[in-house]
Amino acid sequence: MWKTQDKQAIPSEEDALPGREQPLQITGTHHVNGRSIVPPYPQGCEEIVLGLGCFWGAERLFWQLPGVVVTAVGYAGGHTPNPTYEETCTGKTGHTEVVRVVFDPTVIGLPEILRASFEAHDPTQGMRQGNDIGSQYRSAIYYVDDAQREIVEKSLADYQQALNQSGLGRITTEIAPLETFYYAEDFHQQYLAKNPGGYCGLKGTGISCPIG
Repeated sequence: MWKTQDKQAIPSEEDALPGREQPLQITGTHHVNGRSIVPPYPQGCEEIVLGLGCFWGAERLFWQLPGVVVTAVGYAGGHTPNPTYEETCTGKTGHTEVVRVVFDPTVIGLPEILRASFEAHDPTQGMRQGNDIGSQYRSAIYYVDDAQREIVEKSLADYQQALNQSGLGRITTEIAPLETFYYAEDFHQQYLAKNPGGYCGLKGTGISCPIG
């Protein structure tokens, strides 16, 4: 029997749900632009995986940015292999809801993507975003290499300075190398394009994020 899990705490690997070996089945086609949401991506593209609360509104934010080639929602940062949405929402997988953002760096740079992310949510709230409470809503940035890590750390430091000047709190965003991105179910992919009146929980601090 599984131990009771505090939804605002990340479980140990031992206490996490076991998940499954097989990935969830998805169509692999972006509902908005018709491109493949699974690799391989067009030559020269880069990717970053971002968590900023509920992934429905977050994904729409990014697919609308010029230079973003394709997006997909999923789960990352936890222990459970190939989790379902329901499992992730229990707080027993350790994952947070994320968006995989694949972009053309000749059109939009990583600093611009990070600025859009920071300004669209409140990265000081720990294991929540507004009324969405739980570890699956935590702010996170999962980078793919050291070059990205340096850009992420600078962007975070610059935004922290801007928040300090406005009397706001400490950024709690999880910064870590990307280990595995698990695709969410088809129902969640490009959800707000399929359900235009659906829930969007994005709400920023109102403080602009500088770009160095």
